[in-house]
Amino acid sequence: MDKTMDLSERLRVAEALARQAASLALGLRPSANSEAITLKGAQDWLTEADGAVERFLSDELAKHFPEDGFQGEEAGMHREGTLRWVVDPIDGTSNFAHGGQRWCVSVGLITEGRAVLGAVVSPELNQCFLASEGCGATLNGKPIRAAATREMGRAIVECGWSPRVANPDYHALCQAVMGAGAMMRSGGSGTLGLCDVACGTLDAYVERHINLWDVAAALCVLSEAGARVSPFMADGGAERGGPILAAAPGISEALAGIAGMRLAA
Repeated sequence: MDKTMDLSERLRVAEALARQAASLALGLRPSANSEAITLKGAQDWLTEADGAVERFLSDELAKHFPEDGFQGEEAGMHREGTLRWVVDPIDGTSNFAHGGQRWCVSVGLITEGRAVLGAVVSPELNQCFLASEGCGATLNGKPIRAAATREMGRAIVECGWSPRVANPDYHALCQAVMGAGAMMRSGGSGTLGLCDVACGTLDAYVERHINLWDVAAALCVLSEAGARVSPFMADGGAERGGPILAAAPGISEALAGIAGMRLAA
């Protein structure tokens, strides 16, 4: 099968399933402070919807592409395969659990150390980001590009927070970014923050530790939208997570120096 056609069909299915998964999550959304909302760790939220959405995506992708592998946030590796679907059933679960709108379903496809497809659906923001390797990136069907910003003093930068990073280290990162003149944001969804860089509503996103399922879809969206990104996959992020930096090309080198990170070639 021609690889381009193969990815085209997979992207079509990924979009349809991500939209269905988002609707499923909305139907299972608990009321704020419900006993159905639990914590896996400090600020690591879990709802019934997380598990249900992941099972739905695993089952449906297996029906369409039985030869593909599958990995989810909640249950880990379900199946091995040269092509591997990596999903975050609900990225931004803290927002989801508190009645906020900034959350999404993320469906990515990786192979041979590359992210080659991404479908990200945020139903309450009415956003659908799509990308496949070599075919560009879109938001709600329209092509997107990273911002043309060239000065840190004009930039809006999201600094993602993770409980895996000591607070003093996070504070130091925020201070360094603001000290360079940038406006700082923190929105509670790494996937959406990265996609915002791809479409230019943010100039950069940086986080000291993020997991594969948070970035698997967004990495392809970023690459196809012309953003500069740190070598997450090459640095072992697929196995153990790691730092991520994604930025408009014009500020990428400056931000990488500020954050003490490097960019992919």
